[in-house]
Amino acid sequence: MKVEFYRHNIGEAEKERLLTALDSTFLTTGEVTYEFERNLASYLEIPATIGLMSCTAALHLALLALNIGPGDEVITTPLTFIATANTILHVGAKPVFVDVEATTGNLDVSLVESAITDKTKAILPVHLYGHMCDMQALRTIADKHNLKIIEDAAHCLEGVRDGFRPGQLGDAVCFSFYATKSITCGEGGAIGVRDVQLIDILRKLSLHGMSHSAADRYHGRYQHWEMELAGWKYNLSNIQAALLIPQLARVEEYLSRREEICKRYEKAFMDLPGVSFPKVLPNTKSGRHLFTIWVDPQVRDEKMFELQAAGINVAVNYRAIHLLKFYREEFNFLPGSFPVAEKIGNSTITLPLYSKLTDEEVNYVIETVRKTLPQRGS
Repeated sequence: MKVEFYRHNIGEAEKERLLTALDSTFLTTGEVTYEFERNLASYLEIPATIGLMSCTAALHLALLALNIGPGDEVITTPLTFIATANTILHVGAKPVFVDVEATTGNLDVSLVESAITDKTKAILPVHLYGHMCDMQALRTIADKHNLKIIEDAAHCLEGVRDGFRPGQLGDAVCFSFYATKSITCGEGGAIGVRDVQLIDILRKLSLHGMSHSAADRYHGRYQHWEMELAGWKYNLSNIQAALLIPQLARVEEYLSRREEICKRYEKAFMDLPGVSFPKVLPNTKSGRHLFTIWVDPQVRDEKMFELQAAGINVAVNYRAIHLLKFYREEFNFLPGSFPVAEKIGNSTITLPLYSKLTDEEVNYVIETVRKTLPQRGS
């Protein structure tokens, strides 16, 4: 049997909405995009969102809109996708890594205050695998030190912790609609904010710094536009938004199936020697974006290749950023700098997890992992 690493949920409803958008006059950012932005804000229960081309673009613009720039420091995690740290570099700031929790892989909040200096301007937590960080504790620290919080919620559209959703305690929250995310348009992202005044500058930053979008200029009498600041080309189109709107309406349905699969994985691997996995803490609803197992680093690659040979497509999410070539050379990081993140990064195998996985496929993944990984007494 062959089990794909991921399959998207784009179906007839998305195709019909896409065809409607394609038959309209306006293909770039317009009313369909604005509808998606309103729906997303409503789902998250935050004041406003803006659609963008990627989560990377969202992180970049969030940092700019919150006045993070050259000479500033941003505290973040080394256990994430490289975009999290790279966007800090893109605005001229310095990423300051803090180690992670051994149970969840998330930023260890107990270590954050010791990393704060007079150059620190923000904290950038990542809700890894769909499990939210302790945002209440981070908000307390941020308020004490007059810092901004930008949440990387690329994995965590559906998450809740202690009654709070992504974006409800941070100053900005960033989402991904990349090909493997729970809702997707191939490439896409969004920023959510609590301060609606940020939306105007974010909109301008996403469209070259122009005072009026094409949609503004298209309706009614022509309006001359001005370039008010140096911006980028990061806007989400009506075509992409058309694919996202029907998926967003079914996002909890998709999550329910992923939760069911994760529970089966957890039960199946709980007694497997040499295998562990991240925990979902009490009072937390995980977005269940990824299911990873942690194995002996000395056999991780060997076992991963055996799973692939058996037809199960797997991945590694993620190797620790600070030990990647660029960061090693740029910042002189050495092994042992962030031991918990390094151990997880060297131990991780990410298994298939998506709502279209069949029971037969789930059974095959479980059976193959149990057969492939070390057994008791072996």
